[in-house]
Amino acid sequence: MKNPFARREAEASVRSMNRLPPGQSLTQKFPVLHYGPVPKVNLQTWTFRVFGLVEEEKVWSWDEFNQLPRTKVTMDIHCVTRWSKFDTVWEGISVKTLVDEGIIKLKPEANFVVQHCEYGYTTNTPLDLVLQDNFLLATHFNGQPLTPDHGYPLRGVIGSFADRSEPKTAYFWKGGKWLRGLEFRATDKPGFWENAGYHNEADPWTEQRFSGGSWLSGR
Repeated sequence: MKNPFARREAEASVRSMNRLPPGQSLTQKFPVLHYGPVPKVNLQTWTFRVFGLVEEEKVWSWDEFNQLPRTKVTMDIHCVTRWSKFDTVWEGISVKTLVDEGIIKLKPEANFVVQHCEYGYTTNTPLDLVLQDNFLLATHFNGQPLTPDHGYPLRGVIGSFADRSEPKTAYFWKGGKWLRGLEFRATDKPGFWENAGYHNEADPWTEQRFSGGSWLSGR
């Protein structure tokens, strides 16, 4: 018989280690939260675009995208709807690596990034957040390709490291599902949920959940 107090005890333990942000609860599940239908994807025609304040615009096919340098990270993820999932393993492409290796060359005035996804969905982040090693363009979760309802074939992922207070993180919706491009900008441009009332910065450690407007389901 399962101990009905086990999760509560586990939460108390990780809170004491400053691993679980305020207002969050641990889950072993991976809840599915998004707005609108799950898109059907044809990898033969799928492309990923890098544009805006870059020296050279990039458009990669699925095969070309998967030839880029790959990495794997283990992170805790925190959803604005108050669940957190620990020790999730993601594999994909690090934007930091692409910039460090000169594959993407940014113009000096680039300060923000807009993630462009299927159906015209967008979400926005400061450039410095995207250039951290806890932000990933992920193709795999826990050793398996993403499932369609979790963003197949590609999604942005932002999380926190269990043993590090830095770098900065954000709630999980700041990694867009069904990702199709990155736009580098000089000025910020709030995305879908940000325009619906969610907080623009979305720091889970200070509970920046929303800034007004309607409370909708998180992505």
